[in-house]
Amino acid sequence: MKTINFGGAPVAYQVEGKGFPVVLLHGFCEDSRVWEDFKQDLLEENFRVVTVDLPGFGRSAPVAHPSIRYYAEAVLAVLTERKLEEMVVIGHSMGGYTALALAELAPKRLRGLGLFHSQPYADAPDKKDARQKQIKFIEQQGHQHYVKQLIPKLFALPFSQSNPFDLDKLIHRAARFSPAGIIGGLQAMTNRPDRSEVLKTMACPVLFIVGAEDEAVPPAASRDQLALPAVASIHILPKVAHMGMLEATRATQLIVRQFVVFCLR
Repeated sequence: MKTINFGGAPVAYQVEGKGFPVVLLHGFCEDSRVWEDFKQDLLEENFRVVTVDLPGFGRSAPVAHPSIRYYAEAVLAVLTERKLEEMVVIGHSMGGYTALALAELAPKRLRGLGLFHSQPYADAPDKKDARQKQIKFIEQQGHQHYVKQLIPKLFALPFSQSNPFDLDKLIHRAARFSPAGIIGGLQAMTNRPDRSEVLKTMACPVLFIVGAEDEAVPPAASRDQLALPAVASIHILPKVAHMGMLEATRATQLIVRQFVVFCLR
């Protein structure tokens, strides 16, 4: 992976392929490796795939005052470094929050926006309280115990029971992140503003991938956001929770590829 210096800290990224750029942004307690298998379909279709480790995750260093906007600014710095003027951006979960912030910062550079198990609304008070409790748990019990409890909850039970290796790999990776990075991610998500207005004013098409069994994104939020953009491609996946790129790899690869092709027409 390559790195740039942003805000005094390294931000790691990778660019593969030579076609139109598609940016894939990972979720909370993940890094860009979550797209390892998923991105191969885009590369085979001659798209240029950009993946970024958001600050505090993977090989990108944590920062003192993280925010979703800061994550988006870091991604924008990578795109500017590589002289990429237009792109389709797909964000998973926290990566979706970041993609929305990126769309707010540079709307004219997006040809398409994808929310992959994500949504534009700010946290409700009970969700904010839950994140604060998670921060306290990490401070008292350690982030290794935290991610061991968190990761299995992101999957539908049949998948987690049948694919323990995938869960163990994610847990092992997340356990190697710095606790400061994980706490920073929780703080950034807690403090993020409502960006539903960004969806309402998007000039480009918007992709929604929704897991029918997703407990990480409130069902009401998944439902209410669908009517916000002028042009939307909506996919609700049965028997899938919060990790569609792993739970339904082939189906979601096809959805994303078709969306990118549609955006370039």
